[in-house]
Amino acid sequence: MSMSSLLEQSSRIALAAFLHDLGKFAERARIPVNSQILEDNKQLYCPHPKAFTDAKGYFTHVHAAYTGLAMDLIEDYLPDLTGTDFAPFGSWKTKDADDSFINAAAKHHKPETFLQWIIATADRVASGFDREEFEVYNQGEDITRTGKNHYTARQMTLFEQINKENLEKRQFDYRYPLKPLSPDSIFPVEAEEYEHNDKDKAQQEYLELWQGFTQALKKIPQSHRGNWSLWLDHFETAWGVYTQAIPSATAFNVRPDVSLYDHSRVTAALATALWRFHHEKNQTDDNARKQLSDQTESWREKKFLLVQGDFFGIQDFIFASSGETNKRAAKLLRGRSFYVSLLTECAALKVLDVLDLPSTSQVINAAGKFMIVAPNTDQTKAKLQQVQNELDQWFLAHSFGQAGVGLAWTEACCNNFRRKTGNQANEKSPYRQLIDRLFAQMEIKKCQRFDLCNNERIVFDGFLDEFEYGECKIDGRSPAKVQKDGEWISNLANDQIDIGSWLVKSNKQRILITRKPLREDKKLSTLSLTIFGYALSFTDDESAKGEFGAEVRNGNLLRVWDFSLPKSADKALWNGYARRNINAYVPIASATDLLEEQWDKYIGIEEKLEIDAAKTLNHLACANRRQDESGKWIGISALSTLKGDVDNLGSIFESGLGDDASFSKTAALSRQLNNFFTVYLPWLCQHEFPDTYTVFAGGDDFFLIGPWLSQIKLSKQMWQAFQKYVANNEHVHFSAGISTTKPGLPINQIGDLAEQALEQAKAHNPEKADIPPKNAVTCFGQTMSWVEFQELLTQRLPRLQSLVEENALSTGYVYGLLHLIDMAERVGEKPENALWHSYFAYRTARMLERNKKFDKDQRKIRQAELAQEIAVAGIREYGGNYRVALFCHLYQQRD
Repeated sequence: MSMSSLLEQSSRIALAAFLHDLGKFAERARIPVNSQILEDNKQLYCPHPKAFTDAKGYFTHVHAAYTGLAMDLIEDYLPDLTGTDFAPFGSWKTKDADDSFINAAAKHHKPETFLQWIIATADRVASGFDREEFEVYNQGEDITRTGKNHYTARQMTLFEQINKENLEKRQFDYRYPLKPLSPDSIFPVEAEEYEHNDKDKAQQEYLELWQGFTQALKKIPQSHRGNWSLWLDHFETAWGVYTQAIPSATAFNVRPDVSLYDHSRVTAALATALWRFHHEKNQTDDNARKQLSDQTESWREKKFLLVQGDFFGIQDFIFASSGETNKRAAKLLRGRSFYVSLLTECAALKVLDVLDLPSTSQVINAAGKFMIVAPNTDQTKAKLQQVQNELDQWFLAHSFGQAGVGLAWTEACCNNFRRKTGNQANEKSPYRQLIDRLFAQMEIKKCQRFDLCNNERIVFDGFLDEFEYGECKIDGRSPAKVQKDGEWISNLANDQIDIGSWLVKSNKQRILITRKPLREDKKLSTLSLTIFGYALSFTDDESAKGEFGAEVRNGNLLRVWDFSLPKSADKALWNGYARRNINAYVPIASATDLLEEQWDKYIGIEEKLEIDAAKTLNHLACANRRQDESGKWIGISALSTLKGDVDNLGSIFESGLGDDASFSKTAALSRQLNNFFTVYLPWLCQHEFPDTYTVFAGGDDFFLIGPWLSQIKLSKQMWQAFQKYVANNEHVHFSAGISTTKPGLPINQIGDLAEQALEQAKAHNPEKADIPPKNAVTCFGQTMSWVEFQELLTQRLPRLQSLVEENALSTGYVYGLLHLIDMAERVGEKPENALWHSYFAYRTARMLERNKKFDKDQRKIRQAELAQEIAVAGIREYGGNYRVALFCHLYQQRD
């Protein structure tokens, strides 16, 4: 069998597994059906409960009957299903053929043949069922633990359950809206106001979603239907957009907390690996079917290989800057950040490509990390080692080993994915033990980067011969190869700068990945370097749609990825192609910016703004300057760097869901956490903080640069939004560091200062027992809880500004408050520091006496107001943290 044939067959297995629960979607939407065909399908595909043997016509899991019916409705948009060769299936949808594609997908509750048992087994393993638990589930009615049926139940959020006890008895308050994926729909809403018992209304909501899904399939380019792997990548995105909020399980009194999308993609990955294991060992006969159905010895055999990928050295890669120039910092930062995403995506693609696995075998993909489910064979392991060697060589050649992608693989059997059962009270569930092994394996890999202890490893052989044009003027170490704007730089730096330019062009929103480079033209921009043997080109929507049919047919075109930003808060995030959320918002200069430039808003800047080009960091530093009543521009020119990440992420994934964790839930949690930073955050920046420059954001962390005050306000809004996103679970939170600097500071120093601020926030451990450690922010060198930070910005700062204006307080008076804070913080060091309040009273009285508008009684009233607000509510209540309010006020007043 040729490689392409093996990939095509694997893709068919994956699609059959992906569609095994298509009937849940269709049945809840009440699609029009022929009653006789439906009845026939029930007899063929649905379980008949033992408790109802006398009740003729009573079946459970009726969705299986709808799976076959629904396939007829989308058949025209699927890959080519004609022809005699439909291996490994006997046919497409001949119900009389035991091993037809449709029977394999629809008979997962009544499997009979080997291929049917492949998908049925993957379905059970994805949910963490053991044999007995599934048998009970298979006989169960369509009723959830929330008291709703399969029409009215709405999906619960996993975030609300993290680190909570007594899940079985706990009442949960949030649900996801039954909407396609968008910046708005990824947020849970209060169940009491959203979930209802109106079955007709619920079915109509499903019907609207179904109609959107079928229309979405039409947008996949028809020419791509000729390539199963390419089309399947597009399909997964469309399926995910429209099923990300559909609860997968609504029977057997379960909690509906895993989406149909997450369960489907994990099932597809497991089914593909399971089939490939048996196929490569030539174990696909009836004896293999019997072993799968028995679920004893077969479930103990390690058939799966969980392949983890991790990009290490991300910060070193992005902030490498030891050359002679700091020009084009903004473009270079954005280009490097995007390049990190490309490297991770291409590393995952390399693994899939070499192993002949479809895109659906990748179940986790976020922020430099990925996981692929592969068959556990010697051939697989040998190929993985080959891939690791190729990745190492690329990074040694282009990053001198300061960055790289490490691969680690762990064997697993079906039993390893089981959740905890009643007779395991004193130990972790098998699945949690598997998670522990995965973490441990990756930690080992991080200590074995590049296999440098291998005596045969030659790292930089012949390297000195590459410096004909000296070293790169940007990173100061790589051989210079191309001249750009009068400077010799490396090919990698050149590509990164080009990417930074292309990303701001709205017509370059697609990436084509090919084995051989495409011919470059005005619609196509190609990177000069190949990444792990792949050529990458940026193109526009129309080019991606119609001009590469020949490349699809000859197998050169491997992937087409849409990375456009959301255009609407509530519109489905689907544009006809596989989506990768690897782009981020970048501020673009407008006509208004050019006008303000003429009005001298931007000071000390040699670079000129260009409409529709990215703003420079120097311009961003001036964005918070404003005009006073006389028309004079005031406020400092400064940048704030905002860096943060989710606290205790490792423990959240290792133990946050306890023994209720499953493979599907882990994949769902990773995807949903990533969506906050890659779907919502770009939308928030674009519409409310348009001068924010995203260096990177994804997975669980973020790094943003922008005008000093805007970034401080953005951090507060991000925290508020994240609390809502995680259903106000006090156990899930992030910490952040804010570093405020003058523009022009070398970019690597900006990164170091932001990292220091974040480390300071992470070290926050308040004495108050009711405030957990971390969950904090550092701003102007002060570390505090987010609640305190919010109070300072929304209560103390506005009140301070009002008092300054009402009492005509001088800038010198406000600056003097900083000294009083120093005294208040050091009362124990010097006795005279205890007099800080007296100094405050004296300075305030003198200040008010100079204002001849106030009489004696007015001065007394105003002094009491100032004392209450500044001395008591400010300095005494917040101590040194009150500096945040003072600095935010003072920096807005500077000339």
